[in-house]
Amino acid sequence: MQAVFGGVRDSSVSENPFTPKASVIRYWNKEIRNEIPKTHFFLSKVSPLTAVDSAGFSKLAAQNDLASHLPSLCSAAKLFCFPDLSSSLEKHTGDINFADYATRNFTNYGTDRLSGVDSFKNYSENTNFVRDSFRRYSRDSAGHKEQFSNYGSEGNVVDQSFNSYATDATGGSGDFDNYNKDVNNPNLRFNSYAVDSKGHGQTFTRYTEFANAGNGQSFTNYGKNGNGVPNDFSSYGRRANAVGSGFSGYGESAKGANDSFTSYAFDSNVPLNNFKSYGDGGNSAVNSFSSYRDQSGAGVDSFQSYAKNSIGEKVDFTNYGQSFFGGTDKFTGYGKGAVGQSIGFKIYGRDNTFKDYSKKGVTFGSYKESSSETAQVKASGSALNKWVEPGKFFREKMLKRGTVMPMPDIKDKMPERSFLPRTIVSKIPFSSSRIDELKRIFRAGDNSTLETLMLDALKECERAPSPGETKRCVGSAEDMIDFATSVLGRNVEVRTTENVNGSKQNIKIGTVRGVNGGKVTKSVSCHQSLYPYLLYYCHSVPKVRVYEADILDPNSMEKINHGVAICHLDTSSWSSNHGAFLALGSGPGRIEVCHWIFENDMTWTIADS
Repeated sequence: MQAVFGGVRDSSVSENPFTPKASVIRYWNKEIRNEIPKTHFFLSKVSPLTAVDSAGFSKLAAQNDLASHLPSLCSAAKLFCFPDLSSSLEKHTGDINFADYATRNFTNYGTDRLSGVDSFKNYSENTNFVRDSFRRYSRDSAGHKEQFSNYGSEGNVVDQSFNSYATDATGGSGDFDNYNKDVNNPNLRFNSYAVDSKGHGQTFTRYTEFANAGNGQSFTNYGKNGNGVPNDFSSYGRRANAVGSGFSGYGESAKGANDSFTSYAFDSNVPLNNFKSYGDGGNSAVNSFSSYRDQSGAGVDSFQSYAKNSIGEKVDFTNYGQSFFGGTDKFTGYGKGAVGQSIGFKIYGRDNTFKDYSKKGVTFGSYKESSSETAQVKASGSALNKWVEPGKFFREKMLKRGTVMPMPDIKDKMPERSFLPRTIVSKIPFSSSRIDELKRIFRAGDNSTLETLMLDALKECERAPSPGETKRCVGSAEDMIDFATSVLGRNVEVRTTENVNGSKQNIKIGTVRGVNGGKVTKSVSCHQSLYPYLLYYCHSVPKVRVYEADILDPNSMEKINHGVAICHLDTSSWSSNHGAFLALGSGPGRIEVCHWIFENDMTWTIADS
């Protein structure tokens, strides 16, 4: 017998009833009690494994032996797995210009090089997944320069590490320009960068601009024991969203270091920066912070043991932390034990904690302890939507024929993946307490990007539900059907926006239809989480109205998309800093908030009668 979904006949069911897809179709027919055709969209998420492969990998999962067959599983099941980076045996003795280069491991590159320039241009550009490793790069070099231009920009998941970069180097420089611009989930690690170097300076220009989420940057032992090393951070993390930086042992015990931070985390949203043992034991160092976290949305900075036991260190904070929506700073052991230091705060933000802080050599000028300016900004509504993409949230009254409005970028930016069959996923641990087992199965190294991504997803899944919320993370199609029917009953229907046409441009609303006659109802919304296999965070959403709307090109008036929008009528439990209120004004419980269902997300409702 052949089944029909969305008008398309699927012959695989009659050809082999033991495939994961055939199994899901049977499960759907058993659990869902209506005659609405199964959507091709939902079935496209089902595992593409053949019957033979499905049985084989299920047996391996039962034997706890998937790790030894991970590459074949990732390929056959369409999973998101990190490629192994083997040691590189490449030898480069002359100047190299790397253009349109991607995903490589550099081992012992440029060691003992004398002068010359290595240029990286368009390196790993527009790549869904970027993984690069630089190990022992430019070690013991003299007068050697490295130029990184358009490195890893516009990527999705980015994992790049610099280990033992420019150690013991003399002179020369490393320039990073447009590094990881407009990427999603950046994870950049600099370990032992320019340690024991002499005059080998680094310049970071337009570093992680417009980046979104992720651990951001980690600098460990950067410039430690350096001599006369200038480091310049310009436009670092500008307009980024929830991107963090960790500086540990940066410039520690250095002599004559000169670090300049200009427009650092400027105009960004919720920047998270942690400075630990920064410049400790330094001699005659100069650290300058200008426009640091200026005009950002909230944010948290932690300075622990900064410039401790230093000699003649100078630190200037100019226009620091002028966040529109507050933010906090914590200083512990800052400048303690220092001799001859000079630390100046000029036009410094508010909500700061100074603990065990040196009382000598510190001056405060125009220190803002009042939040009146922030309150005025909130009251006036100016800059409220500064960090929220136009059209991401809108009011219910906008869903009327003839309305012209911006549509946000609804394109799915996550790697393409598929569900695993329930027979496999049920045998794989799913708990942060068993992260070591998961790391072994998916070959995630300690402190790797993959480990972080898995832990982030697991912790979100383990988070206690909000008041009135029912939630579950699902890694198989059967699990999603079970959750949706447990909340809504067996007469359900699943919807998503038809395509991504209209994204990032103005659209015109055509015919609008309210699901279930536009009555207040409840739904189950499912959003993707970044994990090796397709994982959805599903949760019940009470008191909503769901709409379907034709989306038109405002110039040609042609239909370009069919959108699904959900309007949340009760926002009383939402945070006052939620992006919806930043974009629309008002606050929790005072307005309804609507948004489109993005590509590959979905909403389940009781089927139309």
